[in-house]
Amino acid sequence: MHAASPPDADDALQRWNERFSQPGYLFGREPNAFLVTQSARLASHARLLCVADGEGRNSTWLAARGYEVSAFDLSPVAVNKARALAAELGVSVEYQIASAGTWTWSAAQYDAVAAIFVQFAAPAQRAALFAGMWQTLKRGGLLLIQGYTPKQLQYRTGGPQQLDHLYTADLLRELLPQAQWLELREHDAVLGEGSAHRGLSALIDAVARKP
Repeated sequence: MHAASPPDADDALQRWNERFSQPGYLFGREPNAFLVTQSARLASHARLLCVADGEGRNSTWLAARGYEVSAFDLSPVAVNKARALAAELGVSVEYQIASAGTWTWSAAQYDAVAAIFVQFAAPAQRAALFAGMWQTLKRGGLLLIQGYTPKQLQYRTGGPQQLDHLYTADLLRELLPQAQWLELREHDAVLGEGSAHRGLSALIDAVARKP
């Protein structure tokens, strides 16, 4: 399955390439804290997919713990930095340059899919993205999601400024009506992820199991 590509894909590619071309790591080198806590749910040697993985902070951390990890990102600049980080850490990750619209969502391929702050899609593209992520999960697989809620527009400490790109618990339930929700929580917390996610933030944490 292929999700529809957004009409401004070229603009998005240029924007993300520019952001990832800056010195250092835009979102830091350390893994997302929510992903770290939820990794306890994953079986050893599970096969994982990291969606829009950027510079590799999450995929490399998972690979270092023995998981078989695939990851993709729209930006070749980001993917090159992710490959360099994996080489530095001595871990193996299957990286590809792809957007959500060009990635092949093969059915029942992964034990878990991580979508950490994947909030670039307008509603139509978001529906296709979530359908793809759900399709590529095996039965019993987990979709791990962290994102910003609409309250984040007050804090302005990271994330998109478009209201319709932000997540709520009701929206995730609507997108994944078949899911068994192991966690679905809106809350505030202080983030310190590189220069891009820093300060008090309005978050949603979600773990969905595919029955």
